[in-house]
Amino acid sequence: MEGLQGNALKKVLVAKLRHHGDVLLSSPVFSVLKNRFPQLEIDAYIYSETLPMLEGHPAISDFILYDRGWKKLPFWKRYFHEMKLLNTIRKKGYDLVINLTEGDRGAIAAKVSKAPYAVGFDPQGDGMKGKTSCYTHIIKHTPRPRHTVEKQLDALRCLGIFPTPDERDLIFHIPEWAYQCTEKLPDSYVVIHPVSRWMFKALPIETTIAVAQYFQERGENIVLTASPDPQEIAMNREIASALPNVIDLSGKISLKELGAIIDHSAFLFTVDSVPLHIASALKKPVAAVFGPTCDQNWGPYRNPNGRVITQSFTCRPCYQPGCGGSGKSDCLETLTIDTILPHIDALLEGQTVHDLS
Repeated sequence: MEGLQGNALKKVLVAKLRHHGDVLLSSPVFSVLKNRFPQLEIDAYIYSETLPMLEGHPAISDFILYDRGWKKLPFWKRYFHEMKLLNTIRKKGYDLVINLTEGDRGAIAAKVSKAPYAVGFDPQGDGMKGKTSCYTHIIKHTPRPRHTVEKQLDALRCLGIFPTPDERDLIFHIPEWAYQCTEKLPDSYVVIHPVSRWMFKALPIETTIAVAQYFQERGENIVLTASPDPQEIAMNREIASALPNVIDLSGKISLKELGAIIDHSAFLFTVDSVPLHIASALKKPVAAVFGPTCDQNWGPYRNPNGRVITQSFTCRPCYQPGCGGSGKSDCLETLTIDTILPHIDALLEGQTVHDLS
């Protein structure tokens, strides 16, 4: 990039204030920066609850954490915490700030930092007034579907840094302690994670039960996982009650432990959710069902053992909470077991597919 002296850079802040899966998909940005400029101190500005997604990444020096619980505080307390955080960013003396979302908070951090270089997405008229003035370089949106990882790497391309294919793998660090939770599990098992924080992305319970029964008929043990969300736990409890000898870990494990369980598994069956991206980082066999959301944006990334299961509806991806806002998506409700099982068989038999990159 014109004017950017890479060797003169010392400190970089990368902001990714989004949900867990989005944060994990930002991990190659840190890797590429460190590969090209080993002298860099690279910090991550993320929501505190998403820390496990990047914690242990070898390219990250420090974390600046925004606690979304501050939004529930009285105005003056929230203001105090936010000003303290922005002051921390200002004092760090960053040479470059990269905001990997369109959000205002990352743009404000770029402005407050007074970094000589700041990169952010074209706001396209959204958000606070004058947002483009927070940046020295603007990332242009592609009009076509493009994997989220590649969209984020566009921030580096704007700087004249063009990642090679082998630099783009996802990084999810699993500490040794996390593997302790696998010691009581069977030697071989399949993980089924049928839920998402957006439940309109989930299959009907009957379909998931049929998939689990198929695995059991093949002699596989079943481990069910979910977040602590009551709705997710309730759905998995209903699935477990219809099946014999299912190990239901819903709401009982941390994100790092979830990674360890996926790492030791034979297979992952899931929907568009965090475990899909963890499996991509670990190159584990995964069959991911997509309905209203876009598999080209969010599907398995650089994972030859990943498959997408979906239907060719002209209306998808619609990103709607069910058809017409009903809570149920026809592209998932009508997805049959006969469509799902050939994908599972292919993966179990070791057939791979080209990566999405």
